[in-house]
Amino acid sequence: MSRKIKDPGFGYDSSNTSHRLVNRDGSFNIKHLNKKFSFSEVYSYLIGMPWWAFFVLVFLGYIVVNIFFGALYYLIGIEQLTVKSAGFFNDFANAFFFSSQTITTLGYGAISPTGHLAAFIAAFEAFLGLLSFSFFTGLLYGRFSKPKAAIRFSNTFVIRKFKNETALMFRLMNKRKNIMIEPEVNVTIAINKVSDDGTFKRDFFQLPLERKKIMYLPTTWTIVHQINETSPLFQYSNKELKQLNAEIFVLLEYYEDSFSQRVYQLHSYDFNQLEIDKKFTPAYYFDNKGVALLDHRKLSETIHMD
Repeated sequence: MSRKIKDPGFGYDSSNTSHRLVNRDGSFNIKHLNKKFSFSEVYSYLIGMPWWAFFVLVFLGYIVVNIFFGALYYLIGIEQLTVKSAGFFNDFANAFFFSSQTITTLGYGAISPTGHLAAFIAAFEAFLGLLSFSFFTGLLYGRFSKPKAAIRFSNTFVIRKFKNETALMFRLMNKRKNIMIEPEVNVTIAINKVSDDGTFKRDFFQLPLERKKIMYLPTTWTIVHQINETSPLFQYSNKELKQLNAEIFVLLEYYEDSFSQRVYQLHSYDFNQLEIDKKFTPAYYFDNKGVALLDHRKLSETIHMD
């Protein structure tokens, strides 16, 4: 008989239309309301955002700041810079490029401030530029040095015959060439049920695994939970499992050789990702010369059982 466990941190309350609690990228799917802004969170946000979004944000910030200071130079008079007025477009372009040279402390010397007001603005902009580039240099270092897990999870999980029983399986893969030492996985399932008072509640169960810890992970690892009398899924038919309102939470930890510390990765599956009576195709095999091959495209590939 399966035993319930205490709430791992998600809460017992649920609803018949509840979305998954953990997104596929491991982030929590929770919307915050009436949350006060904290400047200390800006650093965490900039560290955690995707690389493409980070560079787009830096580029847009650079353009906006130079447009702002370029407008200031234009408004106080282009004559306060060592250029002659030559129409709106040329004047503003000269002011913009002088701003970009000042904020980067580049200073070609072709344009320079001649008036006291322009010199004061240029001095303040140069100071702001030093602070800004120091800040973004720190962000770049923080993004590179932040420990990140390098595990890919299969897009689906399967339920199939296994050792004269039925088993739930999903697969994970080392997506880098570095050494992962002593990876350990914990799997919890949350099943939404209607309570006696008609409200929806979550029941949490720890899924026993065939093997929850290995020494190294150079290739792939198939996580296996055998569905027997001790499993919370034993009472459901295949049809009921496909319609089950539940979510599987996977927490993986291992020692990361690149960062010399333990890292963690969270993942989840809902039962819309379930495939029944299928098995994963081999993603790790040898070629004709005996060289070991790991095909990353085959991580989620499944075929029907014979």
